[in-house]
Amino acid sequence: MTSSHSHFQAVTRQTIGRLWLSLGLTAVFVIVELAAGLVANSLALLTDAAHNFTDVIALALTGGALRLAIQPANSGKTFGYHRAGILAALLNSTLLALIALGIFYEAYRRLVSPPKVTTSILIGVGAAGVVVNLVTALLVERGSRGDLNLRSAYLHLMGDVVSSLGAVLAGVAIRWTGLNWIDPLASLVIGLLILWNAWTIVRASLNILMESTPSDIDVEAMLEDIRAVPGVRGVHDLHVWSLTLSLRTLSAHLVTEDVPISTGAKIQEQVSRVLSDKYGIRHATLQLECEDCVPAGLYCDITLSTPSKPR
Repeated sequence: MTSSHSHFQAVTRQTIGRLWLSLGLTAVFVIVELAAGLVANSLALLTDAAHNFTDVIALALTGGALRLAIQPANSGKTFGYHRAGILAALLNSTLLALIALGIFYEAYRRLVSPPKVTTSILIGVGAAGVVVNLVTALLVERGSRGDLNLRSAYLHLMGDVVSSLGAVLAGVAIRWTGLNWIDPLASLVIGLLILWNAWTIVRASLNILMESTPSDIDVEAMLEDIRAVPGVRGVHDLHVWSLTLSLRTLSAHLVTEDVPISTGAKIQEQVSRVLSDKYGIRHATLQLECEDCVPAGLYCDITLSTPSKPR
C-alpha cells in the first residue's frame, strides 16, 4: 500500500509540473489575445481570450486539487482528499457556464449592431491560438480519462482549440464576404460548445458527489458474478459509489454457510478479485453473515431516526 501511494505521489507530481507549464503558456497567450481582440475589435478573439483566462483559473485549481489529493488519509479525513479534485472540476465547469452566458449577451449586442472587424489580426492570432491551445491540451491529456479533475482541465483546453479554430474560420469568412456579423455568430457557436462541456462535467461531478453508482457498472451482472463465487449464498446491504472518476468503492454483506474464519477470508478474497478485475472496484468492504441471520434488503434504506425527547 505504501509503495502504491508513493507511485501515485510521483505520477501526480509529474502531472502537476505539466499543469504549471500549461498554465504559463496559456497566461502569456491570454495577454496577447486580449490585446489583439481590442485592436481588431473582434468579439471572437475577446471571447477566446475570456475562455483562455478561465483555463488559467482551471489549471490553477486543478493543480491545487492534485497537490491536496496526494496528502495521506488521517483521523479527520479517513478517505483522504480525493474529492478535492471533484470539487475543483465542479467549480471549473460552473465558471465555464457563467462565461458562456456572458458571451451570449455580448454576441447578441453585436449581432444587433455588428462592428467592423480587422480580419488579418483575427486570422493570425486565432491560428496562433490553435497551436498554443493544442500544445497545452496535450500536456494535460495524459491521465485525463480516469480523473475528472484533469478531464475538466483538458476539456477546457480542447474547447479553446475549437474556439481558436472558429475565430480563424470567422476571419476568413468575413474577409471573403465582408459580413461582420459572422464574428458574433462564431462567438455564439463557441459559447454553446463551452456550455455543453460545462454541463458534461457538472453532471459527472454531481453524480460522484451524490454517491451514485458508476454509470458503466451493471449492478445486476455484478451481483450474478458475486453470487457465482463458491460459498456465497446471497448479497444484501449493497452500496457502490465513487470517490473520484476512477476510484470506485463497494460495501456489501455476503451471506454464507456457517464456515470457519479462514474459509470466509478465502471467499472475501475471491469476491474482491472479481470486483477488481471485472469492475475496477479496488476497495471493497465485505461483511460475512451466516444463513441463519435475518437478511435486510438488497439496498440498505438509510434513514435518520427521530431522537427521543429528553425526560
